[in-house]
Amino acid sequence: MPTADPWRSIVGRLESKSAQKLNAITSYERDVVLAQAAAQDTVEPQVGVRGCSIGIKDNICTLEYQTTCGSRLLKGYNSPFEATAIKRIKSAGGIVSCKTNLDEFGMGSSTEHSAFGRTLNPVDHERVPGGSSGGSAALVAEGAVDVALGSETGGSVRQPAAFCGVVGVKPSYGRVSRYGLVAFGSSLDQIGVLAPTVDLASEVLAVISGRDPNDATCADLDPIQPREAPADFSALTVGIPAEFYPEELDTGVIDVCHEAIAVMRSGGATIRQVSLPHTSLAVPSYHIIASAEASSNLARYDGVRYGSRLSDRSGAHLGEMYRATRGSGFGVEVRRRIMVGTYVLSAGYYDAYYGRAVATRRRIAAEFAEVFPSGIDLLFTPTTPTTAFKAGEKLHNPVAMYQSDVFVCPANLAQLPAMSLPIGNVNGLPVGGQFIGPKFGDATMLAVAGLLEKRLDNTREL
Repeated sequence: MPTADPWRSIVGRLESKSAQKLNAITSYERDVVLAQAAAQDTVEPQVGVRGCSIGIKDNICTLEYQTTCGSRLLKGYNSPFEATAIKRIKSAGGIVSCKTNLDEFGMGSSTEHSAFGRTLNPVDHERVPGGSSGGSAALVAEGAVDVALGSETGGSVRQPAAFCGVVGVKPSYGRVSRYGLVAFGSSLDQIGVLAPTVDLASEVLAVISGRDPNDATCADLDPIQPREAPADFSALTVGIPAEFYPEELDTGVIDVCHEAIAVMRSGGATIRQVSLPHTSLAVPSYHIIASAEASSNLARYDGVRYGSRLSDRSGAHLGEMYRATRGSGFGVEVRRRIMVGTYVLSAGYYDAYYGRAVATRRRIAAEFAEVFPSGIDLLFTPTTPTTAFKAGEKLHNPVAMYQSDVFVCPANLAQLPAMSLPIGNVNGLPVGGQFIGPKFGDATMLAVAGLLEKRLDNTREL
């Protein structure tokens, strides 16, 4: 939280050598921060958010800074409007302090696919911070901002939260307006929160959630109201999905998860084994659906409607201009996903790929829907199968990169609330534990996570 001299603190932390070295910031101006600070006297106070320095992932539209999505195509683009989440943060007194680096258009799991260079993990600069919200996670972990907004399509808030050792929350689909979030996969995309504590993440979600007439997919529900953490876990039944604890799971990760489960059990929780048989199909199903939606959403970036025109040769054919603009403007990973998405939607392949992926998505969602009414309050799993991997390690192996999201993308497919919180370390690297809740069970999930966070902190102190 800000100090007694918050504005100097905000600027100083963002301009510090340690923060700048991370390459986590795409846009920042001291005058913009100070101008917002000067307006604080006219803003009604909101506990937990007023005066907070908030980093904004660079695919969420702001008026203060460019919105580049980490792409050459949008370098220099200034949005004429701001996202609903940004309006609500500013109304609550939060300071939009900078835009944060990301995998281009949110497509990646390591923040190595940015046109502006890779972001470093603040715990170990040789490793990735996760992605695609790696810039937001790195700045929160470094203490350069108090909290940050990220976005998720297949785990892009929770996975970097786990790699950087911070809290990352993905609310239920529809709980936070997508208005002003640049579209990647419209049935999957969500704005989420990265914060140092569960309490602060809850307070930010209380501000940005709630109905919005500008977003037809936004649920007609009041904002998420933070709840006090329960006294213990005695009223809780936690499901442990067998498919999230395979034999090949990193032994260090599984040991730390078992320690967290033991803390909940000793606090009175009932621990039950459950099964989600189609979990192994989540990654391929997700990538087919997300790529299909991306190929449609990114069609507008053609040098005519949106984005820079990278070929302006006199007499050039329109098709040549499209190819030059998209071929040079989009990075390798974005081009790969557009091509896959176009292929799976094409005649003769639609039913074989996209149709099957949609059917599998329904099956995965149905399995979650069967588990929760059976007496399970929340599921607890590892957030990622390993700790943060080294930069470049998976850059040329897309399938291996995609597998780092194996435990996070199922919740996106089922549109459920899910979150990661730090539960320990392996060889000095953070490990995240994941809670998954029933749809619109966000408040309960956050309250239980807050209790586990406190119990784990107490255990470490002992």
